[in-house]
Amino acid sequence: MSFKKIVGLSLFISFLFNCKNNENIAEISKINPIPQEQIMNEGHFILNQSTGISTDSVFPISEAFLLNFIEKGSNFKLEESNDIQFIKDLSISNEEGYILDISPKHIQIKAATDQGAFYGVQTLRQLLPVAFENGSFSDDTVKIPCQLIKDAPQFPYRGMHLDVSRHMFSVAFIKSYIDAIAMLKMNTFHWHLTDDQGWRIEIKSYPKLQEVAAFRDETLIGHYSDQPHRYDGQNYGGYYTQDQIKEIVAYAAFRHVTVIPEIEMPGHAQAAIAAYPNLGCSGEAINVAQKWGVFETIYCSKDETFTFLENVLDEVCDLFPSKYIHIGGDEAPKTAWKSCDSCQSRITSEALSDEHELQNYFITRIEKYLNSKGKQIIGWDEILEGGLAPNATVMSWRGTEGAIEAARQKHQVIMTPTSHCYFDYYQSTNENEPLAIGGYLPLEKVYHFDPIPEELTASEATYILGAQGNLWTEYIQNEDQVEYMVFPRILAMSEVVWSQPNLKNYDNFIERLEHFHSRLNALDINYANHLYEIDGKIISKNNDLYYELSTLSTGKDIRVSLNGDEPHLSSRFYTNPIHMDTSKILKAAVFKKDTLQKLGPTFTKIFNFHKAVGKSISIDKTPHASYAGSGPEGLINSISGSDKRFGDKEWLGFWGDDIEITIDLGEELDIHSVATRFHNGNGQWIYAPKKVSLELDNDLLTHSISQNSSILVPVSFEVQQRSRYIKLRIPNYGIIPDGKQGAGNKAWTFIDEIIVN
Repeated sequence: MSFKKIVGLSLFISFLFNCKNNENIAEISKINPIPQEQIMNEGHFILNQSTGISTDSVFPISEAFLLNFIEKGSNFKLEESNDIQFIKDLSISNEEGYILDISPKHIQIKAATDQGAFYGVQTLRQLLPVAFENGSFSDDTVKIPCQLIKDAPQFPYRGMHLDVSRHMFSVAFIKSYIDAIAMLKMNTFHWHLTDDQGWRIEIKSYPKLQEVAAFRDETLIGHYSDQPHRYDGQNYGGYYTQDQIKEIVAYAAFRHVTVIPEIEMPGHAQAAIAAYPNLGCSGEAINVAQKWGVFETIYCSKDETFTFLENVLDEVCDLFPSKYIHIGGDEAPKTAWKSCDSCQSRITSEALSDEHELQNYFITRIEKYLNSKGKQIIGWDEILEGGLAPNATVMSWRGTEGAIEAARQKHQVIMTPTSHCYFDYYQSTNENEPLAIGGYLPLEKVYHFDPIPEELTASEATYILGAQGNLWTEYIQNEDQVEYMVFPRILAMSEVVWSQPNLKNYDNFIERLEHFHSRLNALDINYANHLYEIDGKIISKNNDLYYELSTLSTGKDIRVSLNGDEPHLSSRFYTNPIHMDTSKILKAAVFKKDTLQKLGPTFTKIFNFHKAVGKSISIDKTPHASYAGSGPEGLINSISGSDKRFGDKEWLGFWGDDIEITIDLGEELDIHSVATRFHNGNGQWIYAPKKVSLELDNDLLTHSISQNSSILVPVSFEVQQRSRYIKLRIPNYGIIPDGKQGAGNKAWTFIDEIIVN
């Protein structure tokens, strides 16, 4: 029998075999996430009514899942036989690895553990018709291509997060969320259960957590940055009973998904303190938070608070068998502690130097208690401040710096930086996208995430457990929108954490994703389909600028208009990059090949051609790697950034840096104005500078910027002067003040196109 081994990028290829019966095509199976090794062989395994399955409880969960999936998905009733076999193979060293061997005579799933066998089942699932997903398969036979798959994950921690404190979702939906996690071979559900805006877990020893902390009087309408703030006047809330939590944990366990609860402390505690004001520093009555953000009401460090938290954690530990309990530790303003007699007394009695060390004391004390219960803690990277608790695992979200520091201290790390893992960010530049918190995280950026920071040595990198996608729900009010924000980015994340880096190829991933859409349709999942949208970038040819268009899917036509009209039948086909030598409005769309069927939304790009376009530019600081836009040249390419998405290709982001930008026009030119703008999304720690200085050759002008709530802050210098060089000096805003989100951290500076006329 002829066969060919498929490795790496050759996974695109179809294989031709010379067989006597002329069945000569064996197409590579489109599996997500991409397996470690796949060999396509001749022939098919025939699944039908007479097929049997071995059910001798070698792997009880995997066997039961497969039997249930096939029988519920079709009219087949599998008998007991060795047509489909589960085999325990202790030679498979990775406990989550498996071998799937499909031949004309049998299907064998080999693994060392039930968990490994379960992932083999999930791969086999993707080889069955999508109609099995909703029980609509009615044919008599399924032909499964013969193949050998050997597979194992790259990382042991592969997670997805869901915030239910801001908006709550049904038990049935939580189960479907776990189903998706398991289908894509992820193994952890991080359940964010408590925050300022709602307490979502029943704690029987503290009934006011259900009566008071679980409900808010009303909720912010629109975006946090909108002024003035408006509210809906509607009471909102609820909680999961302990019986419901036990049901969900058991449901997840049957899919080899570990549920890690998050109980926030010492910050993000306003809901709990609303129920029990004695837990705060002032003891004053407050309300459950009705808007988003960071609040100065945090747990006091007195013994009474620790008694409360220990009692809460006792019940949490009884409900969740996971090794880890997530205790938050992020965004805890120290303002209340600074004026609190109890907290200052604690600093003195414990010989602490400041409130940051008090936070370390707080986290370490909780860690010791949980260690005594056989648990370990996970905390957001702020738990590094003031010293890291001895056995803590760090979840690095503010970039990679926390991960690097923790790994070098020999602490385990889970990667979840905002730049690549926050699925509450916009995923498209389409202006019709639903309201989101901000930012821009397209599918491609998720896919190209490398959880191991390049700064780490090989030995330090071993402390990186894996990564997860996060979904915060301030702006996500219903379950359809949860799915829309998660899918398909969860598929990209699953490949980041499961597949080996040398196997990853974005074009191949898109091909598999387009194929996977039919499975998502069968599962009735409300996914975002951006495959038929257009992307563009500036390229340079022979010292001229051109604009190059592309779309993710293959075999489609792009039609283009350059006068602002909607693309239509008579619009020209896009064949080559477009010369950018004048101002213009480009519109383009994807059409089904050789037809008039428009498949995606219209792509619009406005080009404002000015005197600096294509000239030489330099910046004395390197943009942050997570927000590098199109590099310095992107600031003078004639394209302004999005009004909403500060992470797109045109905005450049700097964290805490004063910057100096120099533009060399190549010769002296008449300058009439120099203009730019800054993003001012304070909710995302982004602040416009307080002033900007402009230097034209030897003349220096300064523009002071009034601080206000506008999300975009324009700056314009009106001049009448000849100059070759243009310099902009932009001091960073500084440290974010108390009472604001990110208080105590360095502010970000985001700058857009610099327009010279």
